[in-house]
Amino acid sequence: MQSFDPQSMMNEWVGKFYQPDAWQEWMKSAQQMNAAPLLEVLREAGGSIAPEALLTLQQDYAREAAQLWQDFVASKIPALSDRRFTSGAWKDQPVSAYSAAAYLLNARFLMALAEAVDASPKVRQKIIFAVQQMIDAMSPANFLATNPDAQAKLIETKGESLAKGITQMLADMQKGRISQTDESAFHVGQNVATTEGSVVFENRLFQLIQYKPLTETVHQRPMLMIPPCINKFYILDLQPENSVVRYLVEQGHTVYLVSWANPDQTMDQVTWDDYIEEGAITAISTVKAISGQKQLSTFGFCVGGTILSTALAVLAARGEHPAASVTLLTTLLDFSNTGVLDVFVDEMQVTLREKTIGKKGLLPGRDLASTFSALRANDLVWNYVQANYLKGEAPPPFDLLYWNSDSTNLPGPMFCWYLRNTYLENKLCIPNGLSVCGETVDLGLIDAPVFIYGSREDHIVPWQAAFASTALLNPGKPERNVFVLGASGHIAGVVNPPAKKKRSYWVNHDQVRKSDDWFAGASEHAGSWWPVWADFLTEHAGKKVKAPASAGSKDFPAIEQAPGRYVKVRAA
Repeated sequence: MQSFDPQSMMNEWVGKFYQPDAWQEWMKSAQQMNAAPLLEVLREAGGSIAPEALLTLQQDYAREAAQLWQDFVASKIPALSDRRFTSGAWKDQPVSAYSAAAYLLNARFLMALAEAVDASPKVRQKIIFAVQQMIDAMSPANFLATNPDAQAKLIETKGESLAKGITQMLADMQKGRISQTDESAFHVGQNVATTEGSVVFENRLFQLIQYKPLTETVHQRPMLMIPPCINKFYILDLQPENSVVRYLVEQGHTVYLVSWANPDQTMDQVTWDDYIEEGAITAISTVKAISGQKQLSTFGFCVGGTILSTALAVLAARGEHPAASVTLLTTLLDFSNTGVLDVFVDEMQVTLREKTIGKKGLLPGRDLASTFSALRANDLVWNYVQANYLKGEAPPPFDLLYWNSDSTNLPGPMFCWYLRNTYLENKLCIPNGLSVCGETVDLGLIDAPVFIYGSREDHIVPWQAAFASTALLNPGKPERNVFVLGASGHIAGVVNPPAKKKRSYWVNHDQVRKSDDWFAGASEHAGSWWPVWADFLTEHAGKKVKAPASAGSKDFPAIEQAPGRYVKVRAA
């Protein structure tokens, strides 16, 4: 089942590197190694290794392998710092400890081999990624026969853990994905996505939610939030204590939010232009009409930020400037540095997508979910294989992982346009390099102060890539741009409410062009970056006025209560 395979999106590349005859040579002892099969695989992939470099790696490996064997014979337990092997069962059983240590030695050797490959940067990155995927999959922790924790559980439960694990594995195979949490513990609108509000507009692409004020007065200019369309909006409204939406409402903003439809076959011809015109631009005009305001505070998260920026550039080309401020969280506008996601995008893979779904069709949400899981396979795949299947443990409830499992489809034409014009050809950052909705796009024409946020450990939008937006927006007026760097990753860095008093963030008010220079001069502060953002929003949101008594308007009456119907549609 392709969606159940964490390497499915690698297609040909993983196939080249997961050839047992080649790789298993490196799982043997040093005296038995034969480099020929592996070198042939590298040649087919477009890479090579200098003979002297290979010899050095082999000699280092042989020396370490000999020492490890001597320690094993002498009953010396190796030190195991890898968190997969830190339990007492691994350390108390010499054979298991040796198995783990030998695996880690082989893993280090294979990665050193991959990093020594002479190839183009893109090919080399793919080789390293594929090797890492193979290494993660071959961990002795992933197999009952070599996992002492799972074996102990099997004996302790008299086989019940294995029976339960098999049952859970079969259930997951039916779902087409690995269960990461107790999904029965959550219900959208009941204990996630619970901030009170009303749907005040809908079309085929989205519902527009207006949230109920929690303060007597609100800022004159409302806030429009555009989340990514590749997953559900409620990552911004999980629980009351970690809800970005509720925080903004508590700060006195009248918040409107786009809840994207989960596409089905009726949307299999929807384009990127449709997402801009019928999506973001329609949302902007609707909020303006309901609020009576000419300008709004605007917000985009991840792909939502790319959609928002494109829409604002299209409107700027039409002589319209509806944004009083722009917030972009972990957003790519310049796609020259896309981190590890770059391994999934090349001419061959994009062309293949275009041939299959470029004119009509859907990209299943589970394909995207598999891709993102593969980026952190140990955390999002093998960890659950070990716990759910080998040990028969039921995953505990966790709102973030429930959201992570609630994937969405994408229209094929929209997705293919996005892949080619941003990730592959990087045209969005080129003034007038693209035509969208009948207008040439120039991000430099967006006339608004901008708050840009990046997460330091983000593997989807590297923070340096988020920082690159400072050179595209407000050219000639860098003082209108604010960049803040937060700790942690793509999601945990964003969803970091002040009350938790967790993590830290960096700020630098000097106007510098290079991300490294910015970080060198930045100061670190404990806690959440949200208050810094709140100050920025307050500065541009206008005076305080009486909060609206009801949602919508005469022309846009409330349709249903938040979170609405669209967010509850699950991908097949």
